[in-house]
Amino acid sequence: MGRLTVLKQIARDLASQFGPDCEIVIHDLKTNDPEHSIVYIENGHVTGRGIGDGPSNAVFDVIRHNNKKGNDSTDEIQDHSGYLMKTSDGKILKCSTSYIRDDDGTLHYVFGINYDITKLTMIESALHALVTPVNKEEKPKEITHSVNDLLDHLIEESVALVGKPVALMNKEDKVIAIQFLNDSGAFLITKSGDKVANYFGISKYTLYSYIDVNK
Repeated sequence: MGRLTVLKQIARDLASQFGPDCEIVIHDLKTNDPEHSIVYIENGHVTGRGIGDGPSNAVFDVIRHNNKKGNDSTDEIQDHSGYLMKTSDGKILKCSTSYIRDDDGTLHYVFGINYDITKLTMIESALHALVTPVNKEEKPKEITHSVNDLLDHLIEESVALVGKPVALMNKEDKVIAIQFLNDSGAFLITKSGDKVANYFGISKYTLYSYIDVNK
């Protein structure tokens, strides 16, 4: 019995056990198509995603590390349990992510559990042990439906990092923003270079020079 078959069985069992507020999602990282990594999902209505949709920020970070040339980053990847995320329609999710490797140690699947605790937070005092995240964050991060949405969020973060609108940015400001995007893995997204260059009002050649400015 293959790993994916076993993971699907576990996903069905967990969804049945915890009910319709519990989304179980499986990403396949060996399809060479990170923009459509979801190969199985239960209770997809929780986040509004389906088979063929793209990864969240957390999973995209893993893809980015996993694709770094010359860096065996899979050994550094650890399962992440009890963190908070937010859907575009305001649901608060308590999430856990497990990384499944092949026999040779190659990262293959990501198994995610996303439980909608929005209603439970109203009675948090009575259910404190169930809904409190292991690692508290200041605010939940928004979960995206596609890598295009994710790129938009990363661009917004780069502008917030600089602290001024693009129209007021000088060269040094744009270098900082684009270096942030590069470090965040934004340029792993198909045709992201065109979108970023257009957003910052620079040429593709200038964009690549800003990426390489520290080399």
